[in-house]
Amino acid sequence: MSRSQTHPRLNDFRRIVIKVGSSLLIDSSAGEVKSAWLEALAADIATLHRAGKDVLVVSSGSIALGRSRLKLPSGALKLEESQAAAAVGQIALARIWAKVLDHHGIGAGQILVTLQDTEERRRYLNARSTISKLLEWRAVPVINENDTVATSEIRYGDNDRLAARVATMTSADLLVLLSDIDGLYTAPPGANPNAKLIPVVDSVTADIEAMAGAAESELSRGGMRTKIEAAKIATSAGTHMLIASGKIAHPLQAIADGGKCTWFLTPANPVTARKRWIAGSLEPKGVLVIDAGAVKALHAGRSLLAAGVTRIEGTFARGDAVVVRGPEGHEIGRGLVAYGADNAERIKGKSSAEASRILGLTGRPEMIHRDDLVVSHRQIESGSDTPDSP
Repeated sequence: MSRSQTHPRLNDFRRIVIKVGSSLLIDSSAGEVKSAWLEALAADIATLHRAGKDVLVVSSGSIALGRSRLKLPSGALKLEESQAAAAVGQIALARIWAKVLDHHGIGAGQILVTLQDTEERRRYLNARSTISKLLEWRAVPVINENDTVATSEIRYGDNDRLAARVATMTSADLLVLLSDIDGLYTAPPGANPNAKLIPVVDSVTADIEAMAGAAESELSRGGMRTKIEAAKIATSAGTHMLIASGKIAHPLQAIADGGKCTWFLTPANPVTARKRWIAGSLEPKGVLVIDAGAVKALHAGRSLLAAGVTRIEGTFARGDAVVVRGPEGHEIGRGLVAYGADNAERIKGKSSAEASRILGLTGRPEMIHRDDLVVSHRQIESGSDTPDSP
């Protein structure tokens, strides 16, 4: 187990996902939001936002708020009761986040996702595009699992892993898990006074996983286990992660000031990790042949537009991986295509305006967005290709 003492700083990151759990946000005895705490967190978010950071929030609390609004008795809820409570609570939760962020002049957008939205490529692309547009508009996406439709068989069930999936989906470079504990300890600190905080985890080893399973209570056992699972998801996709206490006012400022927490480091970055996945892990379903002008555009770092596509081969759906070939048949790269084969055939060679008219759509002119594209190194003059090392 490696325990390096060096770690990044909060201000080093460009896009940050912050996960907030129900126990931090909701006063369970009163069934209401902890307003003062949330206002302090919103002030921290506003500080990051003013510094030009993209900030996303994964927020629990909809079922707890719904229970309170509906005055439901304590005790376990049946699945349909949880779903109905979430339907009421989601409205309240969205309103609360919108209000506290608006106080700082920041817009909020509610995104409700299910397991399939982050696992199926077509739905993944849709969710990713929506979140990207909100960030472009400088709004803060507030994301929660869609508990009104998710069942026990098709849900995450915890927002730690959901937050990790959101972080990887949006190419975030940092995931912050605000918790009721300030990091990973060598043993449960409540039971072992000699337990030590591990400030940095260079990789999630078997020893680290064993620590997560050693806590004394069922709550802490499950809680830390899911956080370690989240760390594995995040760091394998090039996203750093940290666990820090959310039981204090201004928890993000505390992290920025060097407060206690555990960093989980990744050797990669979100773009290279994502492109490695596209290049090597997905089976191509078709081919896009492009003209020489499009080849030059791709090597200049641009997206592939419909105007540059001359031929469509294969049967593929939106979100599938495809091979991109130049006019002489050389492989230029691979990517996730934004249109199914039928629509791609209809708009190939067309300008973005023409493509929009043909399909009756606006806002997505790219056949493959550059973030979803891995381009091979190529000597354009000689026509020779050398594959990227992902």
